[in-house]
Amino acid sequence: MATATQQDVIRAIAEEMAYGVETAVDCWMTQIESALSDSKLSATARLNAVHEIVRSYKLITGKMEFD
Repeated sequence: MATATQQDVIRAIAEEMAYGVETAVDCWMTQIESALSDSKLSATARLNAVHEIVRSYKLITGKMEFD
């Protein structure tokens, strides 16, 4: 059984991990929203911009192998 100190450390680590995930998701969502609302881009260019954001995410997270 974990002691109070161990539980505090575990809780702090879990909170930091959750904060990191939330921050990353907020960043990607902001990038996607910005790409989709850019009135200077055509519809195709907007989709291409979103595609590039997703590609970048996959490369950063290791979900896409390098060619």
